[in-house]
Amino acid sequence: MRHHNSVFHQLTQHIPWDVFDAGVAAHGADRRVRRLRTRDQFLALLYGQLAGAVSLREIEMGLRSWSSRLYHHGARPISRSTLADANAKRPAQVYADVFAALIARARPGLRRKLRDAVRLIDSSRLALTTNSAHWAPPIKEHHFAKVHIVYDPHETLPLEAFVTANSVADITPAQAMTIEPGATYVFDLAYYSYEWWGRLDRAGCRFVTRLKTNTKLTDCTERALESASGGIAADRIGLLSKHIKRGKNPYRGPVREIVVERDKDTPLRLLTNDLDASAAEIAALYKMRWEIELFFKWIKQNLKLKHFIGSSENAVKIQIYVALIAFLILRAAHGAQKAVPKLQAFSRLIRQCLMHRRDLRDLLKPLKTRPDDPNQCTIQFQPC
Repeated sequence: MRHHNSVFHQLTQHIPWDVFDAGVAAHGADRRVRRLRTRDQFLALLYGQLAGAVSLREIEMGLRSWSSRLYHHGARPISRSTLADANAKRPAQVYADVFAALIARARPGLRRKLRDAVRLIDSSRLALTTNSAHWAPPIKEHHFAKVHIVYDPHETLPLEAFVTANSVADITPAQAMTIEPGATYVFDLAYYSYEWWGRLDRAGCRFVTRLKTNTKLTDCTERALESASGGIAADRIGLLSKHIKRGKNPYRGPVREIVVERDKDTPLRLLTNDLDASAAEIAALYKMRWEIELFFKWIKQNLKLKHFIGSSENAVKIQIYVALIAFLILRAAHGAQKAVPKLQAFSRLIRQCLMHRRDLRDLLKPLKTRPDDPNQCTIQFQPC
């Protein structure tokens, strides 16, 4: 029978180890380390994400039971206490660098015309325990971290990620995000900043967002509605107020308000700096925000983000970045095979056969081995 490395080993071939090693050296992650290298920490946490482990003990026991399969990684079993210490102290930026490198490798050949490039921006809360109170102040007696994502809905790809405490306003990390000139940015009320809108406009970007109820345009000019308006109640061009709470409004260009009727709800007031596209197109762009909500739902259901195995800010950031790295690895491996059409079904199959010696392209094919062969994955799996 032809030899295959474990499924886990094949998945780790997608990791840019050159970037990882450079990050470890640049941030001094392995300085004065005697027992647990950062590479071992990474492989252990990635195993936990892909295997669905919910605790340090599960990661420890899982790796110990498959210790013979860790040889090709140059890894070894670890203790949960040592892993906990590493999660608290090793710099999370190493994993952020790997995430950025995977994004860069996923995007060549996938770029669209800048006018067609859509970037959805949003955040999602992740529940923490009271042990995280020192860096994540409670909101109504609950502790949360927030992961902020820039998302490409056409390629189903997160492009940037930031992790903060729940008390940090969404607009704060947004202002640190990379602005792609000419792209279209779609976001909600949490990113209400005239100054930031002005930066997008000066970069040649189109943006689509919502207007607050107390925001009124001045010097308005009504536009004629298209014949097939599709629920568009109003379309007008005007100016934002010249004055804001902290002085003069830095964004003085013309903007456009589009009012969309909704069943059993108040009308939706959309704002954009695109004065030429049809109102229906602008409404469709805002509706596309649902795609990033589906992404958040997917990673919460299929990766380990509902329970954190560390309480410090650094440990939480590392776990979130490793989860996002796991998503990108699964996405890349899923795209290289054709047997399982849906990513969720593929991720479930990976979880069942993670440490078995199977070709990633043939996970659904029966093995031609003896029934008692320990290398055989005998899980009966029906792709959904």
